[in-house]
Amino acid sequence: MIFTTAAILGATLGTASGILTLCGLSLICRSCKKGKSESGEDADPEKAKPSVLHSSEKFSVEKSTEPIQPRTLLKFPKIYKPKPSVTSSEVISYPDHASEKGAKPSISALTPSPFPDSKDKTPCARALTNGMTTSSSILHPKLHFSLTYYTDQNELHITVIEAEHLSVGSGCEGYVAGVLTLAAGQREAQTSLRRLTSHTRWEEGLVFSLPGGYEVEGEVALSLHSCDHFSQNTNLGVMRFKLVDVGMMSNADCWVDLQPPKQDVQAAGELLLSISYLPAANRLGVVVMKARGLQSDKLKNSIDLSVKLALKHQTTKLRRKKKQTRRVKHKMNPVWNEMMMLEVPRELLSKSSLDLEVLNQAGPSEQESLGHCQLGLQASNTGLQHWQQMLDNPRKQIAMWHPLFD
Repeated sequence: MIFTTAAILGATLGTASGILTLCGLSLICRSCKKGKSESGEDADPEKAKPSVLHSSEKFSVEKSTEPIQPRTLLKFPKIYKPKPSVTSSEVISYPDHASEKGAKPSISALTPSPFPDSKDKTPCARALTNGMTTSSSILHPKLHFSLTYYTDQNELHITVIEAEHLSVGSGCEGYVAGVLTLAAGQREAQTSLRRLTSHTRWEEGLVFSLPGGYEVEGEVALSLHSCDHFSQNTNLGVMRFKLVDVGMMSNADCWVDLQPPKQDVQAAGELLLSISYLPAANRLGVVVMKARGLQSDKLKNSIDLSVKLALKHQTTKLRRKKKQTRRVKHKMNPVWNEMMMLEVPRELLSKSSLDLEVLNQAGPSEQESLGHCQLGLQASNTGLQHWQQMLDNPRKQIAMWHPLFD
């Protein structure tokens, strides 16, 4: 009995100690695995990221009503602007490109011309394409000449070489005249007649005798004239220089712009005109607005004024292109404000011109002319300038006063 009780007690104690031993071993294993997992998380931080299943517990999602704009990935190409090229001595600076790259204008652009063009606020060059101009300039004829003074002979030799930018009708001839003005009087010389084209060459000399030398008070004028069989000679332009400048200009080629000649005849009044050209319709619009300063001695008996307009092709007046305004009575400064439309092809504008004449109805069948003016590339002064501005500004009304001459 005692032996049996001792055996049961020993078995029970052995079982309890075994269970305790197993529990201790399991606790030791768990602690070891936990230590290894913590060290692994420190070594690899990416594996320590929270699970997707637990993201709702760590992050809060906020809703927004603003539309989400996708970010564009397009890239626009860089636009390169062409650099301006220096083609004239008038170009001095580049305001658009020099400020960006710190570029400086070329030396040739800063060198002034020995004979500068006229200061009329408009450049001298233009292009004529199909009768229409593409620049806002007035193109004056250019004369190329050279001069030499021979001291042993006391003579001034002027060689007229050529002329450019001539706007004349076909069949016209022309010459260059030289006038030497001294205190004792004037001396004249001229070249031979040549058929005028846009570029005409003479290569002829004009000789003037200067017994007292060129260092005296005097002036030389060179003028270009055109003439045909239907009208009088026309002065296309003139240039002047002083005799004291001969020493500086000697043995040098000179290119100069011929300026319109001054009108020595007193004007008989002025006529205000507005002209425009519509390229799409090939129509020339002329608005005869008003007149002023008409000769009062011709308006003593009656005042019944009108304006007659005629379109010319070169030197021929077109009968079907004649128009006339209404008559205005008893007014020294009449106002018409009438528009006349003429159909003119664009390629014929450079060879066409307008003749306008102010008429007074002196009697039942008697009309007296008070003055006339001409507009076109063959005209001079305001007639040339007004026509040129019309060509440079199509579809735009341009008004200008024109002097009237007998």
